[in-house]
Amino acid sequence: MTADSPPPAILDALRRMGLLGAADAPGERLTGGVSSDIWRIDLPTGPICVKRALAKLRVAADWQAPVERNRYEAAWMRRANTAVLGSAPALLGQDEASGTLAMAYLGPCDHPLWKTQLRDGHADAAFAGQVAAALVRIHAATAADPTTAAEFPTDRIFFDIRLEPYLLATARAHPDLAAPLQALVEQTQTNKHALVHGDVSPKNILAGPRGPVLLDAECAWWGDPAFDLAFCLNHLLLKCLWTPSAAAGFLACFDALAARYLAGVVWESPSQLELRAACLLPGLFLARVDGKSPVEYITQEADKDRVRRVASALLRKQGHRLAEIRQAWSEELAA
Repeated sequence: MTADSPPPAILDALRRMGLLGAADAPGERLTGGVSSDIWRIDLPTGPICVKRALAKLRVAADWQAPVERNRYEAAWMRRANTAVLGSAPALLGQDEASGTLAMAYLGPCDHPLWKTQLRDGHADAAFAGQVAAALVRIHAATAADPTTAAEFPTDRIFFDIRLEPYLLATARAHPDLAAPLQALVEQTQTNKHALVHGDVSPKNILAGPRGPVLLDAECAWWGDPAFDLAFCLNHLLLKCLWTPSAAAGFLACFDALAARYLAGVVWESPSQLELRAACLLPGLFLARVDGKSPVEYITQEADKDRVRRVASALLRKQGHRLAEIRQAWSEELAA
């Protein structure tokens, strides 16, 4: 198979969706994900993006995940676009039998990846606020419609691809922190308020001309929206080690995202949601160096130890606010 020949299974799925005729179509494999096979397919009508879920994720650890998560990703896209038009790519088709979905192709020229911008030191607090505004509107819209819960019976999927590989795998690596990490799993499982994306990371956010576009909702789950907030804020802290010269800007993005999000929380007390997010954040922070999915850009043991030092201290003493976590990390960076 050449680089421009999509797998027959993907082409067959497109035919079942009614998007492709008998002839094959060229394409290009897209990079960046560990959980799916993603292609740009050049149809006669123009390029589209096609994504097929993998049963075994492309990481060093043995990490299995059910391919039916693709069905719930498509459902999340529909719900998100109903709440905030353009917050997800337009869904063009879905083939549940093969775990494949087709969506609008958003090219990098006018939809650059937020992760790439952060890597290059472009820390735009205003854009971070836009991410928060879109996310909290999706949460609020779904919290106001509890019938959404029935559409996402994904407790097991969320456990398998978020709680176990992040928090419980980290607990096995740090037995002395097992109790607070296991408590975070229980806290997250028991606070169900809204439709959760589950992977709100800069690698899954495009900076579009009309605002942020969220991708890869494979972890979609009716659960605790504090997880989405903590998951995204975590990346802004970690990026300080990737591009140290922009650390102050990343912390400003942290502040803007947290403030804008909490200002939009209407389905429960913002203070209670913030407390849960602040409890989760150090666990997710530690997970990105010692869980099943470590970030690829923290390679020096000294930098990993900085994460471990701050996260461990915060996990041992719960009850923090987000600003306190940001301050603890800021002090570590300055040390």
